[in-house]
Amino acid sequence: MAFETDDLEPLKKKSPPRNLDPMAVEELREYIATLKAEIARVEEKIKAKQSHASAAASFFKK
Repeated sequence: MAFETDDLEPLKKKSPPRNLDPMAVEELREYIATLKAEIARVEEKIKAKQSHASAAASFFKK
């Protein structure tokens, strides 16, 4: 049986960076605030996943 690459889902491509040139200073500050909020959300998700993984690892060590 041959391996068919057509059956694989395409890799998710990164979106290009946002063009900052037309943005005013206040828009740039708002954009930074949005990005910082998203970073905080992702960091919380990472902590939660690490906590779950740690709890599962300690459960199965017993």
